[in-house]
Amino acid sequence: MSFSRIRGLPWWLALLCCLLVEPGSADSSSIAVQPTAKPALMLASVYTEGVDLSAYWVSEKLDGVRAYWDGARLISRGGRPIQSPDGFTAGFPAIPLDGELWMGRGTFERLSGTVRRLEPAPDDWREIRFMVFDLPDLDAPFGQRLQRLRQVLADAANPHLVPVEQVRIANHADLMARLDAVVQAGGEGLMLHRDGADYRAGRTDDLLKVKPYQDAEARVIEYLPGQGKYAGMLGALLVEDANGRRFRLGTGFTDAERREPPPLGSLVTYKYLGYTDKGIPRFASFLRVRAEE
Repeated sequence: MSFSRIRGLPWWLALLCCLLVEPGSADSSSIAVQPTAKPALMLASVYTEGVDLSAYWVSEKLDGVRAYWDGARLISRGGRPIQSPDGFTAGFPAIPLDGELWMGRGTFERLSGTVRRLEPAPDDWREIRFMVFDLPDLDAPFGQRLQRLRQVLADAANPHLVPVEQVRIANHADLMARLDAVVQAGGEGLMLHRDGADYRAGRTDDLLKVKPYQDAEARVIEYLPGQGKYAGMLGALLVEDANGRRFRLGTGFTDAERREPPPLGSLVTYKYLGYTDKGIPRFASFLRVRAEE
């Protein structure tokens, strides 16, 4: 549903239009099925200088779609079954795996569209790997889980099933050097897993993300029209975060996204650099629609 076709409508009517799938549209193949119970995943806190890095393993933060293998099927972070083509999960172990579906750096939009389809396209899935970084059900500290994970995936012999590379570093300077190298190469950031930590659901300092910016999510509540070269397209999104704060996202969009903006009511991820005195994200910029709704 294009911006030009819904601008000028009351927001509630525009929202209804965005929620309806047009007959014969490409969206009809990617309507998500009803969710099951959400997997109890470990969630990352934000790294701050001063953490004892000798206690952590470091890996690249993959710009993919978080996925949970429950021993029989792939499930999204939101609890929705992920429809993969026949053979993709052949040989996956009958134990839970926590990881990320990934196509490579800079491929998130194509990956997200592929993963969300109800009828998977085998040709597109050939490029996807399930990058695994943890064994949620193993009652052992992360260092031991990592050792066991490498053994399990080696025995699985499936090219789509890959362990995330984990390394140790000495100090903050080394961490920043590695972060710079990853970002320069098109990566998103780094992740830190504490060696001695058990797997526990929810946000924890045992898992930390390291990025050159902060990010968060907010819900789209209104379209603000563009002006000048963006006349007839989206100018900005008015969004609301989990704390009820409303602010605009006016940058970060491609021209295609300005013509076909994120649906009203959807969750979007934005990046920012701290907060203003009024508690509003500073220099907030659109990143993407959240994939796991």
